[in-house]
Amino acid sequence: MKIGALRETADGESRVALTPDSARHLQKLGHECLVEAGAGEKAGITDEAYAEAGVTVLADAKAVTKASDLLVKVRGPEADELERMREGQTLISFFWPGQNPELLEQAKRKGVTVVAMDMVPRISRAQKMDALSSMANLAGYRAVIEAANNFGRFFTGQVTAAGKIPPARVLVVGAGVAGLAAIGASISLGAITYAFDVRPEVAEQIESMGAEFVFLDFEPAQDGSATGGYAAPSSPEFHAKQLAKFRELAPQVDIVITTALIPGRPAPKLWTEDMVRAMKRGSVVVDLAAERGGNCDLTVPDERIVTDNGVTIIGYTDFPSRMAAQASSLYSNNIRHMLSDLTPQKDGVVVHDMEDDVIRGSTVAHKGEITWPPPPPKVKAIAAAKPREKPKELTAQEKRAQEAAAFRSQTRNQVALLTTGGVLLLLAGYFAPASFMSHFIVFVLACFVGFQVIWNVSHSLHTPLMAITNAISSIIILGALLQIGSGSWLVIVLAALSVLMAGVNIFGGFLVTRRMLAMFQKS
Repeated sequence: MKIGALRETADGESRVALTPDSARHLQKLGHECLVEAGAGEKAGITDEAYAEAGVTVLADAKAVTKASDLLVKVRGPEADELERMREGQTLISFFWPGQNPELLEQAKRKGVTVVAMDMVPRISRAQKMDALSSMANLAGYRAVIEAANNFGRFFTGQVTAAGKIPPARVLVVGAGVAGLAAIGASISLGAITYAFDVRPEVAEQIESMGAEFVFLDFEPAQDGSATGGYAAPSSPEFHAKQLAKFRELAPQVDIVITTALIPGRPAPKLWTEDMVRAMKRGSVVVDLAAERGGNCDLTVPDERIVTDNGVTIIGYTDFPSRMAAQASSLYSNNIRHMLSDLTPQKDGVVVHDMEDDVIRGSTVAHKGEITWPPPPPKVKAIAAAKPREKPKELTAQEKRAQEAAAFRSQTRNQVALLTTGGVLLLLAGYFAPASFMSHFIVFVLACFVGFQVIWNVSHSLHTPLMAITNAISSIIILGALLQIGSGSWLVIVLAALSVLMAGVNIFGGFLVTRRMLAMFQKS
């Protein structure tokens, strides 16, 4: 089968659906690859690089469309691109069928099979084809970079000779792939990060990354999980409670990154105009849902605006395209894996199995019929979890009662340990030989003095692991020093060897640590 990649014509689009590396893999599946001249130029891929990979470079889109059995694109097709296609051809690209009913009807009329990469179900088996996640991961990271570029301070807090710089406070609304990527980038830059999502099961993911999950006091608890791993629409009551919480947070945060999207619907409005007015001058809002209408009331798609009160609102719709080389590599791999599933025999023959969850879910038009919306996948992407409750604040009386109970428990444990130790000492003193007690006293003194000596060393001079090993070595060296004076030559030799080896560990450990610390000191 001949697979053709078209050059993207949308303004600001720099990605390409086929890279030389992915073309080599497709050729191993039995396919022949074609590409329109200049298709990879904005992503840094030359026509010569395609030719070296065995890809045929054709002059224009018409030639590629005519020669291909299957076309691949990033953005959805324009009406004239779809009109050039013939019955029986297949198109794989982003399509957004809910927002493009006219294109869907046109595909039906032309008899074109359309595989929408935005409709790939979020189930485990389809992760390698999940182009939305691939692009969202890049968009979330890039959103933080754009926010940092427009923010007037460091993300991390600093104390300098010139004054103290407070850390930035970042709120990420929506903890899908883009949201989690934004959380990771924000925390890496040192910001205090908060995150909110209507799906309760993501709270642990948020907290495991070091961010603080924003809880809502809402009864009954809302479960915003939908089939396929996406968020479901919220109830009006929950939405109102959500907006109230955001109004409370608006004056406190410096950067807001909104990522909330619901498949087949316009982006929900979550950051209203009054919230923007409540934010501090110099704050930044990055709206990753701008292409679908925006989560912020004031977002202007593809523009960066500054409000009257000095808040910057970024509504770019090309975040992945701003990292075109990486985005093209990831997207073309998603396409390659989709074609691998469509070519199960690896013989270049497409088998469009409409019983397959992934293929059926992503196919929106097939054999002159509209097949969108698809039935729900048989397997849910994320198992439903019980909503987590916000930790209850304890009263002063409850705290005192809790502390008293803990004190009583510790006292009982200590009495039990002392009693057991006393009984064992009495038994040892009665039954053990006379020399045992002298050796036991040496051991106890070595333990006590050894730990005290090492634990009083500055913590900057040892790691936790080195602290433990040095403490053990100090016990050995003290015990050995006490035994060197005994009359037995064998004991003296063994004690001397113990002193030597323990000394190497103790002093060598501190020497290595000092050298490591010196590497981080400015000359």
